[in-house]
Amino acid sequence: MFPTEIKKIHQRIQQIDPVQYARSRNFSDGAVTHLSPYISRGVISTKQVFDHLLSLDLPWQRIEKLVQELAWRDYWQNIWIAKGDGINEDLKHAQDPVSNHGISDAIVDHGTGINAIDNAIGDLYKTGYMHNHMRMYVASVACNIAQSHWLTPARWMYYHLLDGDWASNALSWQWVAGSNANKKYYANQDNINKYFNSSQKQTFLDVDYEQFSTLAIPEVLAEFSNFDPQTKLTDTADIQLERDKKTLVYNYYNLDPDWYADEEVQRVLLLEPSFFKTYPVSPKCIEFVTQLANNIAGIQIIVAEFDALTEKVDPAQIIYKEHPTNRHYLGTEESRSWMFDVSGDYPSFFAFWKKCKKLMPAQPS
Repeated sequence: MFPTEIKKIHQRIQQIDPVQYARSRNFSDGAVTHLSPYISRGVISTKQVFDHLLSLDLPWQRIEKLVQELAWRDYWQNIWIAKGDGINEDLKHAQDPVSNHGISDAIVDHGTGINAIDNAIGDLYKTGYMHNHMRMYVASVACNIAQSHWLTPARWMYYHLLDGDWASNALSWQWVAGSNANKKYYANQDNINKYFNSSQKQTFLDVDYEQFSTLAIPEVLAEFSNFDPQTKLTDTADIQLERDKKTLVYNYYNLDPDWYADEEVQRVLLLEPSFFKTYPVSPKCIEFVTQLANNIAGIQIIVAEFDALTEKVDPAQIIYKEHPTNRHYLGTEESRSWMFDVSGDYPSFFAFWKKCKKLMPAQPS
């Protein structure tokens, strides 16, 4: 489903249909781009996709929806940069009600009785992917029907997603749960049937929307467990590095194959156990990352903390890309590629988007 060869990734960019995307993105078989794993892992950037959309020379209204969805990613990243670990707490409002801080066993076991949801969770385990609209359905069931605090279910989903980006994941879960929005997100069975080719009836979601606020936790969702996984990292052989040679440090969020591609430098993919203790991911995700790293000529993988790397390389020779998870790095920090030169802690996406649109290049009308 997600090839790791850079040529095939670039082909996927060329295959984007922004018009069909705008029309059908919320449907299970909609024309979504399937680029999210490559953006999240830093193989490509939102700016690369944006530049491609501009090159199509289409009227602005035909590409706007996809550009806006890409901008959501940059917005969530800016919130993470500004708030840091604060995004791991209720951001704007206390989630209410909360009856537990676990996750419903029925969700983990894909046994909620909502066929579209159960099938999607099963597919998540197999493929590492879930349609964005379905992620909202699952989050709504977990937080607003089963009354779980959003953090544990969000960590469960992030663990399995090849495109797991903690900012997008955590802040979207908070948006659904009402702790990062002015209301909760609900979807009833009719909504799921409409968008996911289903005709199921007589489920706990087969109710009118006004009934959700008083809905008791369904019995099928009423057993909960904690979710505390670990990421298994395979120890690497002792890698050979020159202490006084320019060294690029890649990580889980930066696997850019074009970064200094024409220069003779040392390249290290740093997998820090402390990072994966805080943000655990599945073996499938680790395998995906190591396969993506094959696009970077000469890269060496090291499983160690950053301090261990500085024992091998002078920090003055180290270059890395800015990210909230590597603020402890030493060396020269470089900016990531952004769609727009807009940064900061904006109070809402649409305040951020309004600023972005002012910087938009002139478009065909």
